[in-house]
Amino acid sequence: MFRNWLNSKALGITPVEMEEFLSNDNDAILDGGDKIMADFAHKHLGYKRNKDLDFVARFNKKYVIGETKFLTDFGGHQNAQFNDAIDTLKERVNAAKIAILDGVLYIGGGNKMYKSITETYSNYNIMSALVLREFLYTL
Repeated sequence: MFRNWLNSKALGITPVEMEEFLSNDNDAILDGGDKIMADFAHKHLGYKRNKDLDFVARFNKKYVIGETKFLTDFGGHQNAQFNDAIDTLKERVNAAKIAILDGVLYIGGGNKMYKSITETYSNYNIMSALVLREFLYTL
């Protein structure tokens, strides 16, 4: 669903294929599957995780990599999905790292995910897809 949203030009530009992405340094979103994005990040940005990526872009000549998750509940598998996105943020790469997270984690209270984003990981780039465009254009 995230790729469909990107292809709708929600971020102001249409994603481009690898050849065009590599041919210049204009603002661009890489169009391709998760593996294509991870392969690009491995080769060009120093990405080391054995995990595909959901988002690779370049804005204002700065690369951005990211993981997207829609978290619908608390606990169990949803915590594992959240931790997967956080692990991408901890990666040492030559790019800005973002976790594009939507769902229940923004509901205040004593739940682990909310505490994590407001305390433990408050200095990381964790955001809703709703503010992704604003973030990218401020790089």
